[in-house]
Amino acid sequence: MVYCEDGRLLIDNNGLENNIRPFALGRKNWLVSASQRGVDASANLHSLIETAKASGLNEYAYLKHIFTELPKTQCVEDYEKLLP
Repeated sequence: MVYCEDGRLLIDNNGLENNIRPFALGRKNWLVSASQRGVDASANLHSLIETAKASGLNEYAYLKHIFTELPKTQCVEDYEKLLP
């Protein structure tokens, strides 16, 4: 009922549900992964891509940047700089 008091809030969460739909479909594919590590890697990559999309970034350019800069990281601050 809060959305009735604040016009900035949406009445439904359809936008969010549409954003996570590819992840839900991906889960079916992860069931046939060869190992738990493969499942985790797929889920992490998908999460990274969806976060980049939600942040308004070009996913390909962001992943290219991360995979180029990640080997150069040496401390927590370096990792944090890579966040969208």
